[in-house]
Amino acid sequence: MAKDHDKTNVKTLPVPERRPMTLDEASLEAARHGLEDGAVTPSQGPWRAELIKLLNDSLATELVCVLRYKRHHFTAQGLASPKIAEEFLVHAEEEAAHADRLAKRIVQLGGEPDFSPDTLLSRSHAQYDESLDLKAMIRANLVAERVAIEAYTQIIALVGAKDSSTRRLLEDILADEQGHAEELKDWLAK
Repeated sequence: MAKDHDKTNVKTLPVPERRPMTLDEASLEAARHGLEDGAVTPSQGPWRAELIKLLNDSLATELVCVLRYKRHHFTAQGLASPKIAEEFLVHAEEEAAHADRLAKRIVQLGGEPDFSPDTLLSRSHAQYDESLDLKAMIRANLVAERVAIEAYTQIIALVGAKDSSTRRLLEDILADEQGHAEELKDWLAK
């Protein structure tokens, strides 16, 4: 026959306080005003300016990547270069699409996309590259993709649940950058 366990040693965990699921009525009322702000509502709070800066830095990164991939597309030489050069062009077009999406989101958040060529390199997470050797081009692009992956991963973590639209956009771009990096890694191994 099994013994009854001594119930005096049983610990009960505290039950978390149940908070009602309600909306912030003051924020809803504030959303009825400020129509000139479009989709920007009070819930986007004081972090919006910081997010716009992060997005503008990412925009600069994408634009530098477009320029680097375009240069590599036109200057790649060697036996494997025609196929890889065409892929560099595809990557350039995808990076340009990322830049467009970032610029659009910046505007939706009430900011201004910064396309200034004067500060492009200083704001970019990635570097420009003028390599002429095909392997060096691939390596430079792989480094840039890895830097972009790290930057987007960090920005996504910072955004968290604050802005689901921006987070989804960044997650989509991150997936593309990861695909680029895998492709470049495979080319480097050949």
